[in-house]
Amino acid sequence: MCELCEIDGGEVLFRTDDYRVVLVDDTAYPGFCRVIWQQHVKEMTMLSPLQRNVLMDGVWRVEAALLEAMQPAKVNLASLGNMTQHIHWHLIPRFNDDAHFPNPIWGEVKRAPSPAVMAERSALLPQLRKAVVRHLAK
Repeated sequence: MCELCEIDGGEVLFRTDDYRVVLVDDTAYPGFCRVIWQQHVKEMTMLSPLQRNVLMDGVWRVEAALLEAMQPAKVNLASLGNMTQHIHWHLIPRFNDDAHFPNPIWGEVKRAPSPAVMAERSALLPQLRKAVVRHLAK
């Protein structure tokens, strides 16, 4: 059975009939979001062109909300699906001093981030929640 068909996959920030946006509970990466297609579909090419546009528009809007609220150095976008074969996009705000930068978050750890800096980033999550809703409700 598919994990993303059975559970939300995080704190739901926004939901449409087509996709949901969740905030992932990851203390090392505050602001890590996923955009998850509501129906069980394995590959992007299995969506119609219109569905792909709807999904990617959601991804772009969440990226804009992350840039606004978190002000990262970069936002990483990834759609892997090797472990959970259900269309979903990872949107990860990245900072020059995060644990893995410049590596992917699944790569080698480079440093231990300052607890004070992590607390500051976590304190931005209420603004991120509002920004996601504002960007997607347009």
